[in-house]
Amino acid sequence: MTRTIPIQPIPQAANPASLQGDGMGCHAGTDAMVAAAKEAGKSEVLDQYARDYPRQPDAGPHDQPQSMCPAFGSLRVGLRMKRTATILSGSACCVYGLTFTSHFYGARRSVGYVPFNSESLVTGKLFEDIREAVHAEADPDKVDTVIIINLCVPTASGVPLQLLPKEINGVRIIGIDVPGFGVPTHAEAKDVLAGAMLKYAREEIMSGPVAAPRAGRGDLPTVSLLGEMFPADPVIIGQMLAPMGLAAGPVVPTREWRELYAALDCSVAAAIHPFYTASVREFKAAGRPVVGSAPVGLEGTQDWLQNIGQAAGIAQSQIDLARNQALTQMRGLLMQKPISGRITLSGYEGSELLVGRLLIECGADLRYVGSACPATEWNAHDIEWLKAKGVQVQMRASLEQDLNAMYEYRPQLAIGTTPVVQIAKQNSVPSLYFTNLISARPLMGVAGAGSLVQVVQAAMGNQARFDAMKEFFGDVGAGHAAGVWESVPKDRPEFKAETRRQIEKLLKKRKAEEMGS
Repeated sequence: MTRTIPIQPIPQAANPASLQGDGMGCHAGTDAMVAAAKEAGKSEVLDQYARDYPRQPDAGPHDQPQSMCPAFGSLRVGLRMKRTATILSGSACCVYGLTFTSHFYGARRSVGYVPFNSESLVTGKLFEDIREAVHAEADPDKVDTVIIINLCVPTASGVPLQLLPKEINGVRIIGIDVPGFGVPTHAEAKDVLAGAMLKYAREEIMSGPVAAPRAGRGDLPTVSLLGEMFPADPVIIGQMLAPMGLAAGPVVPTREWRELYAALDCSVAAAIHPFYTASVREFKAAGRPVVGSAPVGLEGTQDWLQNIGQAAGIAQSQIDLARNQALTQMRGLLMQKPISGRITLSGYEGSELLVGRLLIECGADLRYVGSACPATEWNAHDIEWLKAKGVQVQMRASLEQDLNAMYEYRPQLAIGTTPVVQIAKQNSVPSLYFTNLISARPLMGVAGAGSLVQVVQAAMGNQARFDAMKEFFGDVGAGHAAGVWESVPKDRPEFKAETRRQIEKLLKKRKAEEMGS
């Protein structure tokens, strides 16, 4: 029977600064920000987000999983599209952090910013400034689309992006709200913009003829792929589909606007990343069937090709041919069970379940899979498959749950987010950063299995190196003495106790005032 490791809340010291002022800055907290946004006219948007990206009701010490600022996901999608201008409306500190992160991840385009202060926010001038910025950016010689993204404070204040014109000088205008208190993870924020663009594109198609893809339309019916993927994976999927007379269609989020038309012009949409709820809604509105999971491992590939073929109306004989060809290539590698060792796995990209399935088929003793993304109709089969193998699966996983799993199962390899990897290394556990070292590799077919085996085996072979470093350095620089010092700092627990006492006193005073009012 699968064990469930409970969340262990970690006492958090309050931030006294957050107790001062008007209480409606970025520090105000989820409940206060949601209430303010709904009062300001954002109920419809937030209610839709709550349905599309449901939160964990008992999330523990944090109200959402620890990923990047959600708006980064939408920003990343916009910055990767050709002839697209992206503008942010939010606090200056947030905009700085988002632009820094986007360029760190390879963005090569400027990000627009509409600044504001208390006066422009309260008087409504911020919206007029946004309208002016959008008109200035809507140059049809330079861009096809302008995207404007409200961050937390403008959303909470009700800045009405829906009142912007849908097009200016032939340039499409798309305004979206992506507040941290409404969208749980940056992975799901990719879907917020992708879904909004698909909706716009679908309405264009319904209104009349649209531009064909630059490469032209192929003769074969296509399977559109939902979710960011390693560039080789669509090619590998296309090879698997070929015996059925199908081709791999565009990957959503797309790299240019015309690809949105081609994506909607598919026979089947494949929810490779199963949390693209808004995008799925647009494919269904276009009358396209949607299939979950992905062709990973022997069982996963077999099931996926069967489901895709049936959804596309392909004869069973052709489906069997595609399955046999794909499985023959992988069977030799996977039957060797090349990975031997205990592993815990966590991440916030949305492909964690797929990687978990492949690890098990490669022979790994996988104990735990944690994903910051939600359980949906499109990953239900993967969850049940993993649970049947004795794996503890935690959707909407918090950092605390991921760490507790590592402490409980004592893996020989921990695959996870940056803080998980950091703590694993501190405990002399070999580790891999999921985003940069797992997501940045092929996952599908024999190439995916071979790549995963290579990186996992290399990482697990580092245990002796960790042991040697631990023996050499001992506990130097641990805890309060971490860092480089001329003399080792002396711990002062009495100072910490006094600070905590003062904070608790302040909290009690604040609560008494609230009850009195």
